[in-house]
Parts: sequence; structure tokens; C-alpha cells
Amino acid sequence: MTETLRRGRASLAFGFLVQGVTFALLVTRIPALQDQYGISDGLLPVFLAAVPILAGVGSVCTERLVRRVPPSRVLRWSQPVVLLSLLGAGAGDSLWQVAVALGGFGLAVGALDASMNMLGVSLQRAYGRSIMLGFHAAYSLGGIVGASLAWVGAHWDLSLLVTYLPVVVVLLPAALVGSRWYVDAGDGEESGGAGGVGVEAGAGTEVGAGGAVGLKVLWPLCLVMTCAYIGDSTVSNWSAKYLQDVLGSSEQLATVPYNVYMVMNLVGRGVGDLGVRRFGAVSVVRWGAVVGAVGFGVVAVAPGAWTGILGFTLLGIGLCVIVPQTFAAAGRLFPGASDVAVARLNVFNYVGFLIGSPLVGGIGDAWNYRGAMLVPLVLVLVIFWLARSFAPEPDRYGDGHERPRATDVGRGSNGL
Repeated sequence: MTETLRRGRASLAFGFLVQGVTFALLVTRIPALQDQYGISDGLLPVFLAAVPILAGVGSVCTERLVRRVPPSRVLRWSQPVVLLSLLGAGAGDSLWQVAVALGGFGLAVGALDASMNMLGVSLQRAYGRSIMLGFHAAYSLGGIVGASLAWVGAHWDLSLLVTYLPVVVVLLPAALVGSRWYVDAGDGEESGGAGGVGVEAGAGTEVGAGGAVGLKVLWPLCLVMTCAYIGDSTVSNWSAKYLQDVLGSSEQLATVPYNVYMVMNLVGRGVGDLGVRRFGAVSVVRWGAVVGAVGFGVVAVAPGAWTGILGFTLLGIGLCVIVPQTFAAAGRLFPGASDVAVARLNVFNYVGFLIGSPLVGGIGDAWNYRGAMLVPLVLVLVIFWLARSFAPEPDRYGDGHERPRATDVGRGSNGL
């Protein structure tokens, strides 16, 4: 294993951590943003929906952009924009200001998410074993830090600007320094990848001579991504409001569910790579779907705040493995065009957010929020059925599962 790959893995993990901090600081203070800008309950879903729409645009643009520049460069400059947009959201006092800030946040976060997962898939290919969950564990750790800082801000009644400014001042230069060691596909790799181990495309994979992405193969993964992010967006966008408005908690306690959710994400992702190597992605994803469905059931029937927190805890354990494995599966299915596959798959991350936020909010307003929790419950169970799309032969890593021939996962013969 080359030193270049080790540094690239560490720097990319730090990038995931920074994004976790940033996103958590935004979503856990949605009630405070609503109060600061006077956003009505009816207008709030519009703001929540605009961010994933623009993020999807950013991801599509990134697919085209990486034909000319490496994903590392996209990540290097999109992360500072995300941090500055967060600061802008906390600094204004009128609707147009928060609209501009959230618009910039959405576009930049789409480019950031796509490029960081492109690099993660490339590094996993180079390592020849499952490491993708580890990157997302770093994101979860960042989410814990961000949610904790949000709790401090709520506890001490700090303004959003006072809460966000020190974070941006520290993380922005650190992210720029860390970006010096990002590794693109092929950088620092010896023939056969790190250690000479890689994974070839599975039989039946639709990869053309130019590295084309076959939608027939990618579509089930897109649906899994959508369902997973409907569940995730329900937690990130509605957990605080659910605990406060439905279960009668304080504003401080309302920041806890997302924090607990991210703690369980960290734990599950921290050991998840071992589970994938031992049991394969299909089994891991299926068990995750079952536990996630149980979590939504507990949230829906919770008599009080602490039972609701228990439900969000189960959600963290269940949902944590699904998204990283979906990105990893896309990279394995399309080894000659993984950047394109990841960028297209990443769009359905935001489709899930776009559907999930207004869906839960609309059902909650029209009926009740307890009933609204049953919708993501059903959709998470759909993942159990779709888990068979994570074909066991091409998508297992670890002892007894590596394939003998390596294939580059970055830019194909068409320059991707």
C-alpha cells in the first residue's frame, strides 16, 4: 500500500467529516432558521425542497465537469463554498438573504457529495477491500460534532452567526490544507491497485466500450438511494420538529435525535466494512432495512420524547449501511465509468430528500405526523426487496471475496 494512498484516504475521510459537521449544523437548527427569518410552516417545505433540487443540479454539472478536471479539484473548491454558504445562512435577516445562502449551499453540496464519493469509490478499488463505510463513518462523526455544537448554541441561546462563525473559521482553512493530498483514480496506484488486488465487473454488467453506464443495471440502485434518503431526510429535517411539536420536548432535547442518529451511524459504519467483508453487501443491506423499518415504527407509536429517541437510535443503526454500499455497488458495476455512475446515482440522493421532506410535511399537516412516519417505514422495506440488486459476486470484498483481476475505476477510455 503506497503512502500516497494512505494520505489520500486520511484526507478524504477528513473531507467527509467536515461535510458532516456542516450539514448537521444546518439541519439541526432548522427551527432557529425558521424563527430568525420568519419562515412560515407553509413556506418551510419550499425552502427544504429547494436545497436538494439545486444539489441535484450541482451533481449533474459535476458529471460533466469531471470530464475536464479531476474530481479532487471539484471537491477542493466546492467544500469552502458549502462552509461559506452555511455562514451566510446564519448571518442574514431577510428572506432573500437566506434564499441566496441556501441556494449556494445546495449547488455546492451537490458537487461536493458527488466528487467525494467518486474519490471514495476509486480508493476502495485501489485498496481491493471494503473501505467505503469508513468514509461515511467520518461523515457521521462530523454530524455528531455538528449536532453537539448546535445543542450548545440552543442551550446558551446563541445566535446562528455566533454558532457558525467559529466553525467556519476553523474548518475552512483545514479543509483547504487537507485537500492537498486527495487522490484521484490511478494516482499513486501500482499495477493491480494497492497490493495488487482489485475487483472486475460482474457478469452482465452493462458497460460499453467507452465506459457507458447502463441504466437498466443502475436503476435498482437509484431506487434504493431514493428510499434510503427519504428515510434519512425524515430524520434530518423533521426529527427536531417531531420531538418538539408532537412529543412535547424542549428545544434543547429536540436536537438530541439527530445527534443519537449520527452516533449510531458512526458505530454501524465503523464496523460495517467488516460485516460486508464477512457476509456480503446483500445481507448487510437487508438487515439494515429491517432495523430501519422497526425504528420508524417505534417513532410512529412513541408515547413520549425518550421513546421517540429510541426509535431514531434504531434508525441510525439500520440506515447507516445502505447509502455507502449503494455508491460502492455502482462503482463495482461500472468500473470503466464509475465517476459517471456515482454522479448519476448521487442525484437520487436529492430526489429522496426532495420527495421525503414535503411528503412527510404534507401528510403531517393534512393528517398527523405519526401517520406520516409510516410512509418512510414502507419505503425502507422496499430496500429489503431491492437488496438482491447488490449482486453477491461482484460486490463482496474481504477474505475469500476479492477478485483476481484489477480494473481502473476512474476515467474510462472516453476521458471519464
